[in-house]
Amino acid sequence: MNSDVGHAQVGQWYLHRDKGEIFQVIAHDDEAHSIEIQTFGGDLDEIDDETWRGLPLDLAEPPEDWTGPVDDVELDDLGYSETDMRGADWAEPLESYPPLPEAWEDTTEEESTSVSASESAADVGKLARATREAAA
Repeated sequence: MNSDVGHAQVGQWYLHRDKGEIFQVIAHDDEAHSIEIQTFGGDLDEIDDETWRGLPLDLAEPPEDWTGPVDDVELDDLGYSETDMRGADWAEPLESYPPLPEAWEDTTEEESTSVSASESAADVGKLARATREAAA
C-alpha cells in the first residue's frame, strides 16, 4: 500500500492516512526487521517491516512545533526566546501609523460629481428664473 514512500527512513516524518496522524521514524533494526516510530504526541511504537509495507502512508513535512513529542523543553532550547530588547524598550510608545482610508471614504469622484451636479442645479435655477422673467 505504501509503495509511494518505500522503505522507512530514520528521521523522516510520515502521515498515516487512515488515522490522520503524523509520526517520525526514529530507528530501523535490520536484524529484527522492525521500525521504531514516535507520534507527534510522544507515543512510541514498533512496527515490523511487513506491516510497514501494508500501511497507507504519505511523506509528511515536520511539524512547525517540534516540541510535541518532547517532555521537558526549556525556553532557551527553542531558539527564539532571546530578544535584543531591554526593559526600557517596553515602556516606549508604539509607532503610530496613519489609518488607511476605507473604501466608503474614497469620495474623490463623488465630490467632483456632486460639485458639478450642484453647479448644474444652480444653472438650471438661473435658467428657470430667466425664463419666468422673460415670460412676464
